[in-house]
Amino acid sequence: MAIPEMILLYDGACPLCRREVESLGRRDGGRGAIRFVDVDDPLYDPDAFQGISYREAMGRVHGITADGRVLRDLAVFQEAYRLVGLGWIYAPVEWPVIGPLAQVVYRLWARLRLRITGRPDLDTLCAGREAAACRSSPVASS
Repeated sequence: MAIPEMILLYDGACPLCRREVESLGRRDGGRGAIRFVDVDDPLYDPDAFQGISYREAMGRVHGITADGRVLRDLAVFQEAYRLVGLGWIYAPVEWPVIGPLAQVVYRLWARLRLRITGRPDLDTLCAGREAAACRSSPVASS
């Protein structure tokens, strides 16, 4: 198996997240540029993914580049779409007015995602996990 250019951590129990991952996977066409890791899988191990805890990964999207950089939020989507040949879709995130507005909208979405998709809140989800899986851990900045 080829070494992926990015590992994208996603919530496999979120229907919208799964749809996005399926779309990116189809677009990748089997090249393996992106490895998708379901953080909702009970076997998810934060130590294998730069120490990104279940709580952190469920609270906002994370990606890990081949050189070990941790990306968060819209930077993850920018890179993922670039890797599948659709970088132009997220190009406006670099623009002066649209970029900051898009970041605000994403943060709002991340905060409300579980409720919007009919899932329990993050504290409830974490209560069902091992305490260590939900700890916050320091992660390198993007």
